[in-house]
Amino acid sequence: MAGAVGAGIGVIATGGSDDSGPVSLGGSDSSDTKVQNRPPDSVAGVAQRVLPSVVMIRVQSSQGEIGGTGFIVNGGYVITNNHVASGGGGGGGQIQIVFNDKKTLPATIKGADPSSDVAVLKPEGQHSLPPLPVGDSSAIAVGDPVIAIGSPLGLQGSVTTGIVSSLNRAVPTRGEGGGGDASYLNAIQTDAAINPGNSGGPLVDAKGRVIGINTAIATLGGQSLGGEQQSGSIGLGFAIPINQGKRIAEEIIRTGVVKQAKLGVLPDPRYQEGGARIMQQPVNGQDPVTKGGPADKAGLKPGDVITKVDDKPIEDATDLIAQIRSRAPGDRVTLTYQRGGKEATAQVTLASD
Repeated sequence: MAGAVGAGIGVIATGGSDDSGPVSLGGSDSSDTKVQNRPPDSVAGVAQRVLPSVVMIRVQSSQGEIGGTGFIVNGGYVITNNHVASGGGGGGGQIQIVFNDKKTLPATIKGADPSSDVAVLKPEGQHSLPPLPVGDSSAIAVGDPVIAIGSPLGLQGSVTTGIVSSLNRAVPTRGEGGGGDASYLNAIQTDAAINPGNSGGPLVDAKGRVIGINTAIATLGGQSLGGEQQSGSIGLGFAIPINQGKRIAEEIIRTGVVKQAKLGVLPDPRYQEGGARIMQQPVNGQDPVTKGGPADKAGLKPGDVITKVDDKPIEDATDLIAQIRSRAPGDRVTLTYQRGGKEATAQVTLASD
């Protein structure tokens, strides 16, 4: 959802007659233009606290200037989307960070994970703006109020509000550099207006804590990630849950390498009868159930239909992929599956890819 100001925006000024003489519309004559304080739990109060920690990102690449958003975390790092940091997939771009106080610094990519669409930037220089507090995305519920802050179409510091309209949406990511394999987010859905240029910005709760990283929008022409389509918001935006984004960012900062959770099965993308059916035959020489993998150790077999991960019902193959991707290697999950018309459960410890 990269965007630059001026792309598709038109402004028309209207003129009028040049009437002379004094005109008064009444009201206050105060010339005080300072920002007024608002109650801390109001939208304006939350925005005043969060805005200083949100930045605009400009990436000069072979595709031109790509714009996006990021937010400051502990250590002075900036979290954003991989598709922003990579210049829309072009790579090798010059990155500039524009802070809320308009100070501009160059930045380098500390590390990135294309499959989860998370990147960490390191500003080259000092700034005094505070990090944002990080919340708990597992504690949110459908209907909770949220605020999205970013730079849609290059308009820095734009604030929109809405609610969490759904949870656990399987949303495809742009996995450039990911070998062409399908990757999916277990995303937060929101009706807060998100537009091209909001990518990488924070989705915060009513206390100003980050609970998601704005990443994608749906359009009437199909889902859009990374600015491939420039349609505006229709009230369907998606964010990476911060619990997943935080884990990935911390791995990037700590080791520079991100390991994803692995179940060790090949789900059948054509199966649409409820649940994710494990392929019944090898695909391109790869076994449906990886020998010695987590699912194999738990007793799963080709043709089994996985219907739940813990207490979350699984709709199809993409839903299963998103659920596993949202977890960390070493996590223990309970799989509910059907075999021959009978239901069973298995405890599985996820491995790393």
